[in-house]
Amino acid sequence: MEYLLVKCVNRQAGTVRSNRWSTFTMALKDRKIPSFRVSSACIIMSLPQQLRDQSDFDQLPLNIPVSATIADIEENKGFIDYFRFVIEVKTKGESKYLIYRRYREFFNLHQILEARYSPENPAKLGPNTCILPPLPGKIFIGNKKDIAESRIPELNTYMKRLLGLPTWVLLDEALRMFFYQTEQDSEHQPRALRRLRPNTRKVKQVKSQKMDLFSSPRAEAMFDFRGNSKAELNLKKGEVIFLLRRVNADWLEGTVNNQTGIFPETFVKIIKPLPESDSEGEGGGHTYSCLRCFLLTPSGVDTRDVCVQEDLSIQPSYKDLLSRMRNVFKVDDIALNYRDPDGDLIRILDDEDVQLMIKEGRRQQHKVKRPVNQFPWELHVTMASDLSVYNTEA
Repeated sequence: MEYLLVKCVNRQAGTVRSNRWSTFTMALKDRKIPSFRVSSACIIMSLPQQLRDQSDFDQLPLNIPVSATIADIEENKGFIDYFRFVIEVKTKGESKYLIYRRYREFFNLHQILEARYSPENPAKLGPNTCILPPLPGKIFIGNKKDIAESRIPELNTYMKRLLGLPTWVLLDEALRMFFYQTEQDSEHQPRALRRLRPNTRKVKQVKSQKMDLFSSPRAEAMFDFRGNSKAELNLKKGEVIFLLRRVNADWLEGTVNNQTGIFPETFVKIIKPLPESDSEGEGGGHTYSCLRCFLLTPSGVDTRDVCVQEDLSIQPSYKDLLSRMRNVFKVDDIALNYRDPDGDLIRILDDEDVQLMIKEGRRQQHKVKRPVNQFPWELHVTMASDLSVYNTEA
């Protein structure tokens, strides 16, 4: 019977660690097997299911990921609405945990690994090179949820093959950080884990208790309100909104017509207020973070609070901010700006400018009193062609 085994040489030491492997190598040479040679790349021998040498694998740390499966997808209503994958990771030490990753993070990881390990000639592997599994490509048109759902089988296969690569690839810092459970991952509670639930298990449906209409905190819409994103409710004058909590000084979260979202308090009349425990800054963390932004026009200033399901520490991209402001103010030909310590407007042109704006906002945040869930930086939106807003004095 003919066997085939893939055995990888220790790249750093330049030799094979296992004495059993050296003995086996000498035995094969003594038998004068044709075309057998030990190379610095991957050596082809026996048993197709054994993808890495057991002795090398035994020396890996216990926290090294060995398998990963997508349990579900979740929609994130941030500066740009997107879906992320809920991934259950299992380690060599048999621990399990959940991480949350966007397709963009898969793509970035793959680019890093390609730059480090892909051979120039796939038919001829060199030192420290290997064939990476293919990553499903980007999709630019279509329903975001449908796209995310369709990617699950392909990404599961990708992760399975990725974690089956030689041990020295598993020790790569970028790969380990991708599968590492961050503090934000550990604090997040998954909404559902559909793909981890056995098909034979019946989920007990718990009927929600009927809401006491007369005792629940509620408000009446005094004006129509059209939300700028999926996080915001659409209100019609006269509708009754059942209040869930206060987001900040100006926004509330509530439920109307079986939809839950946020809305500005100025559009409603409070019939019964929220209890003190649900007021701002008390009793638990905030789901939403709010960004104060201004549209500067010759006719005046339009002020908006944009609330997103993002942490205050996030650094959004310039592209995402520009897209969101165009949607908020319904104007395309705009420019993004921030104010420096002297009060002058500074135009934002790229991600580095966004980073400078955030650093400056955090440096000055002690000078301005803001709600606890409001970003320490603000956006000033102007017309792209209007240069009169800038201080051009020498």
